[in-house]
Amino acid sequence: MGSVHIIYTGGTIGMVDSPQGLVPGADLAGWLAGLLPPSRPPAPGLEALESTSLAALEPLIDSSNATPESWQSIVEAVRAHAADHPGEPIVILHGTDTMAYTSAALSYALAGMEAPVVITGSQLPLGAEGSDAEANVLGAVRAAVSGRVIGVALFFGGLLLAGGRATKSSSWDFAGFASPMAPPLARTGSDGAPWEWSENHGASGASTSPTAWTEPRPYARHDVVVLDMAPGITGARLSALLDPLPEAVILRAFGVGNVPSDEPGLTEAIARAIRAGTAVFVASQCHQAEVLLGHYATGDAIARAGAVGTADMTLEAAYAKAQFLLAQGLAGTALAEAMGRPIAGELSPRR
Repeated sequence: MGSVHIIYTGGTIGMVDSPQGLVPGADLAGWLAGLLPPSRPPAPGLEALESTSLAALEPLIDSSNATPESWQSIVEAVRAHAADHPGEPIVILHGTDTMAYTSAALSYALAGMEAPVVITGSQLPLGAEGSDAEANVLGAVRAAVSGRVIGVALFFGGLLLAGGRATKSSSWDFAGFASPMAPPLARTGSDGAPWEWSENHGASGASTSPTAWTEPRPYARHDVVVLDMAPGITGARLSALLDPLPEAVILRAFGVGNVPSDEPGLTEAIARAIRAGTAVFVASQCHQAEVLLGHYATGDAIARAGAVGTADMTLEAAYAKAQFLLAQGLAGTALAEAMGRPIAGELSPRR
């Protein structure tokens, strides 16, 4: 029997208009019943689907309000269903604002789980004219029951992306998510045509690494700060932003990991934080980049201070990974070293 379980966590897809703006209230169960078999003839790729089940997270989450504790609530909902229905595909409906953070977080926490998990949502509510909700849900369900998804993936706007490789690229375009540093796992065909699957779709992101945690500790909120470099930032300002010291810093630098190292006190502020036990990770502000801290002198300075690059991870993947590793009890140097080891295909193998 082909079946799929759908977990609604909140988000635009299930909202309706109100005097206070969009609020939850759509008849999601009725809409899904009319969209999927057996109530409706199966769409291409869903011929074997015989039944669906639906559960809603309590309370529902506007994804802009999501926290690591929210990620854990979803993890627990997935694991609870998987315990009673091993291997059954799961689709998660989620708000778009922080969907890429959640998909990365789930990919770490659920690494190695037998059941495939596909997360999706929509730019417009399911009842809005011209909504993308139907296409995204059908695509996510098709991906989940395909037998070709390993781990966690994100479906949106005709693209199936590895869970730890996605980033939100538009707040309005129906092609709202991209995978800048890894190919999509699949692309939908037009007018019912077969999907185009990547030849190495398992290796391109939705795969489990030997360094994955099989029984990870739950997510909890840890103090991870994201700081952007900008022309003219001073060492004094950076020092002030790091006081009090967080547990970890993700420094979004220029290009391949460059900072204004000639700015008095800036490199020292980073070195001081590292000496005090804060892990400092360097990401790029570019959507397509691989952080190479020793490539220029402006990056080598902070590498010598002990900062660690995030390779070709998205910001969402790096932030969720820092939260995940801190939840596992890692800190300081151990945390920094673990950032460079893949868990669920979120970064490319070192060349």
